[in-house]
Amino acid sequence: MFTLKIESLLILAYLIGSFPTGVIIGKIFFHKDIRKYGSGNIGTTNTFRVLGPVAGMVVFLIDFFKGTLATVLPVIFHLGPHYLCLIFGFAAIIGHAFSIFLKFKGGKAVATTAGFILGYNVHFFLICALIFFPTLFITSMVSLTSLISILLIFIASFFFHDLALTILSGILVILIYWSHRSNIKRLEKHQENLVPFGLVYWYKKHHQK
Repeated sequence: MFTLKIESLLILAYLIGSFPTGVIIGKIFFHKDIRKYGSGNIGTTNTFRVLGPVAGMVVFLIDFFKGTLATVLPVIFHLGPHYLCLIFGFAAIIGHAFSIFLKFKGGKAVATTAGFILGYNVHFFLICALIFFPTLFITSMVSLTSLISILLIFIASFFFHDLALTILSGILVILIYWSHRSNIKRLEKHQENLVPFGLVYWYKKHHQK
């Protein structure tokens, strides 16, 4: 019975992660399929560019907290060891990246990963935030920030002496880099889009005058 309960809740965690927020927001409120505009990604950055900041923020918050919700399912249902939260959070991340509702395609799982980290360890989340936001301010690129941050987060995980967290962080490095394949190609060609703030953005804006 206990095993069946875990399996059922793992499926629920995957389904929570699979919820295609950007696609649904775009179709219901803007009558647009976000996958056909901009970069074609269903996440926060493309939603922000295509549908505007309000839609982008809504998509971010939902994608973020679906990662948190899935991660704390073992706590809600009193399933036992805390490391189970890692497994449930990872199920949500996989759901976002390979959504059953989008024929097993999806987003890059950055927001959902952040939500998972919050659900698993608040102190680790704060360190990750201290890594991510200054890096974003410097680079002015969400993709490059994500690629740099996930490596630094993996390194930071060693200081928490949590083997399961470090292993999963290493797996997330692979997943994040794989999901950013197209971004890496654009970065190599210096064609990646900038967010409208930060040092690189202001530098390029100043030198284009």
